Formats: sequence, C-alpha cells, structure tokens
Amino acid sequence: MGIFSRGTTGPQSIADLAPESVMLAGAGRAILLQLAYPPVGHGVSRHSGFVQDPLSRLHGTLTYIYALTNGTDAQAEAARTWVERVHAPVHSEAAADGSHPAYDAHDPDSQLWVAATLYDSAMIVYEAVFGPLPGDTAEKIYRGYSVLGTALRVPEGAWPATRADFAAYWEAMTGELTVDRTTMRVGRALLEAHNAPPWIRLAMPVARILTAGLLTPELRHAYGLRYGPGHDAVFRALMRGLALVFPRLPARIRHAPMHYYLTRLDGAAAGTPDLEGAP
Repeated sequence: MGIFSRGTTGPQSIADLAPESVMLAGAGRAILLQLAYPPVGHGVSRHSGFVQDPLSRLHGTLTYIYALTNGTDAQAEAARTWVERVHAPVHSEAAADGSHPAYDAHDPDSQLWVAATLYDSAMIVYEAVFGPLPGDTAEKIYRGYSVLGTALRVPEGAWPATRADFAAYWEAMTGELTVDRTTMRVGRALLEAHNAPPWIRLAMPVARILTAGLLTPELRHAYGLRYGPGHDAVFRALMRGLALVFPRLPARIRHAPMHYYLTRLDGAAAGTPDLEGAP
C-alpha cells in the first residue's frame, strides 16, 4: 500500500510523478537499454568520457528530466540548449571496416528510443513501489513523457499515441538491440564505477542487483551480468523494502534529487562549473 492509497490523490501528471527519486532504481536499466541500441551506444562510446566518468550521463539525464518536467521555463530552455550543444559533435558515418554503425545524437529515432527507455524504466519501478496507476491517469502521464523527446528533435507524432502503441513500438525496438564489445565495455564501466566518489562505489553492489533484476534475461546475458537465484532473492527483497519504506518518507526527502539538480542547473547557467553528460 503506497501513500496514494491513504486518502490522498495520486499523481495526475508527469510533474507529480517525475520527482519521485525511487525511480533512480531504474536508471541503470535505462542506460543499458540505451547503449544496446547501436547508434546510441557507439555515439556515447566515441564522443563522451563515459568510461572515465560513467555517472556523467546519469547526471545529465536527471538534469534534463527535472528541468523539462518540473523546472521553470528558463530552466527547461537552459537544459534544451545545453543538450543540443553537447549533442552537436556526436555524429559519424558508418565505419568502412564495420567497427561502428552510423550515428547522430540529433537523430529522432535515437532520441525517441532514449525517451522510451526513461519512461519504461520509470514506470516499472514506480508501479512496483506505489502500485499501478488507474488507466486514464496512466495514459495521461504516458503522453506527458513525450516531452522528453519532443523538447529536442523528435516530431510530435513520433511518440506512440497510446500505451498500447508504445508496447508495440517497444517490442519492435527490442529486436534491434545488440550488445557488442564496445557497448559491453561502456556498460560494464557504468556498473563498476571505478572513478566514482567512494559513497557511490559503496552503493554499486545494490545498483548492480537492481539493474540486473530489472533487465530481461537476454540483456543480462548479453552484458555478462551474473544473476542466479540468490541475486534474484536479494533483488525481490530490495524491491519489497522500497515499496514498504519509500512511500512513507516525507516529500522533501523523496524529491531531494530533483531540487539538487535544478539548483545545479541554475548554478551552471550563472557561470559555475558546467554540467556534464547528456541524455
């Protein structure tokens, strides 16, 4: 039973749902799904410091999400401008030797897939913790997630119209996913986080369990992730613990990452150290 079952109104829009930081439990899943789409995975690998700083993409993605869903108009515009600038050099024709496919960070299909992974991962975690959303509300929130793509270069009509259409799109896209040596290297760097701060490294065993548990068996195998009955038992216990504890926390704690990243975005706009990474 979540907080919204105790006489309160549940989320009515993406602005109500996006601040819930428990959805960070699905961040590793979303990033590994993004990397498994070759134009995204190779673009990230060849044009970012992802291996040296694997958390940079997470920081960039969270800044973008919170600015678009809960920021001011100025914050949303700053986030869009920053992402466009970071994406500008990320493009290449396919390698003649077949070592990498063509990619372009401004490609609408790639941007659509990135937004789709953010929505799908968020909803899996959210509903596991807070419970399923009513059908009409779920559709409304789903439509709201389209802004994560359309704020960049995804045409309005490209976001599947309904959740049923999205399910068909998702099934088709998963058939195009592949993990090669390049994307495995980048994905493993994310999960090892050798260059992350000590407190992040301490949390990585939990993050690895959550990420592996939320992935399909096929993608777990493709990324070489260990996941046996013991791992599954720990994963299920973690999710039960989140469902028991997280909804009962005060909003100021549950939403703390959103406030942190929006403040950080204002600091970057004011000329303090620049943001890194990009969704």
